[in-house]
Amino acid sequence: MSTKETFSINGEALLGKIKEIIAEGKASRITISNKEGKELMTFPLSVGLFGMILAPVFAAVGTLAALVTECTITVEREEEDKEEEGPKE
Repeated sequence: MSTKETFSINGEALLGKIKEIIAEGKASRITISNKEGKELMTFPLSVGLFGMILAPVFAAVGTLAALVTECTITVEREEEDKEEEGPKE
């Protein structure tokens, strides 16, 4: 099961917010849309991502931030299901 959270943000704060979301470590996918709702960029996140893999994403988000004045970030988070963890030994 996943939940979605949406943030409206200006272009200047976009990269900082993306880094903050990734640092939390709970997001599975991030979508950036313009103020009209058109999807501009989507990227999945997996648990094992580290700096070298994220560098191109940050570069693309930084470029996008320079081009848009307002945008919306939609963050999908996977909820951990306690029943799926398996039996405790």
